[in-house]
Amino acid sequence: MSAPVTPLSPGATDTTRPPAPAGRRTFRIGPFSGVLHRRTVVVVSILIAFTIVLGAVALTLGEYPIPLDQLIAALGGSGSDGVLRIVLDWRLPRVLIAVVAGVALGLSGAIFQSLTRNPLGSPDIIGFNSGAYSGALIVSLVIGGNYASTVAGALIGGIATAFVVYVLAYRRGLQGFRLIVIGIAISAVLNALNDYLQLRADLNAAIAAASWGMGSLDNLAWSEVLPVTLAVLMLLPVLAVFASRLRMLELGDDAAASLGVPVERSRLILLVIGVAFVATVTAIAGPIVFVALAAPQIARRLTRSPGLALVPAAAMGGALLLTSDVIAQRIVAPEQLPVGAVTVTLGGVYLIALLISQSRRRSS
Repeated sequence: MSAPVTPLSPGATDTTRPPAPAGRRTFRIGPFSGVLHRRTVVVVSILIAFTIVLGAVALTLGEYPIPLDQLIAALGGSGSDGVLRIVLDWRLPRVLIAVVAGVALGLSGAIFQSLTRNPLGSPDIIGFNSGAYSGALIVSLVIGGNYASTVAGALIGGIATAFVVYVLAYRRGLQGFRLIVIGIAISAVLNALNDYLQLRADLNAAIAAASWGMGSLDNLAWSEVLPVTLAVLMLLPVLAVFASRLRMLELGDDAAASLGVPVERSRLILLVIGVAFVATVTAIAGPIVFVALAAPQIARRLTRSPGLALVPAAAMGGALLLTSDVIAQRIVAPEQLPVGAVTVTLGGVYLIALLISQSRRRSS
């Protein structure tokens, strides 16, 4: 016969329950809940602080250096007309777009790497960047249109590419390695299409498209900042709703299905969200590589998280792209490189290191 259970008196503590693990705190905001890891909070806070400081430094750099006191005055809306124009109209939009675009690419990379369960499962590796770029080129070089239509073309191109890759890779389920291999093949075809579109276009338009195709944040103004920021802000709540499903899909299709997750529908929706992040950035700055590939993995190693966390990946993406843009502006100053030229160089080094690390892990 078991002993009777004595109810706890008001204010007493149930000592039979295990204490919460050190360094972890649970939270709930409306329908959303999760676990906060102390190391993750520290890493994200440092990344945000670094991005803010680097953004402030970027506002002072250029052919016309801005002293700190004049920068603070300009951000407050006072100062000479020349300083206000340089800081608020020319440099601040570029800094903001670099951060917002980096956040979008970091989130996109985290989504695709989680779905494929492979560190190479990035939109710039599996062809979704190329598909979005093809859609944008068709609109801008063939059809002709404004920014909204270019974004729509990039989104349609990215989603169409994702659909083709998904259908070709699906064999009784979706395997990450098959998706990556087929995505690389589709990317090669799309790159050939993009070259053909540029060769057939008007010379001036082709030159502009080729420069844009390197990934560039030059000559961007508030008219580009607001649309890309609004697009990312609208996608964030949708991603937050499906973030728990993304974590369950990392366990495998069978495990996710046993937990009540509609596997294929959730995967398709997450693919569309990831492509939408990429398409938004591609339409405004061209295909920027490396950030979506590296940001989630670097953030994962810094936070020592067992899986890919979205918030650290977003913070790392913003910091990486802003850092790359500052390097692109200053490394051969007064000339400026496209930011994509810097990210592709860093990406090549990172990809080689990642492949070496993966081969050593498999051989050991």
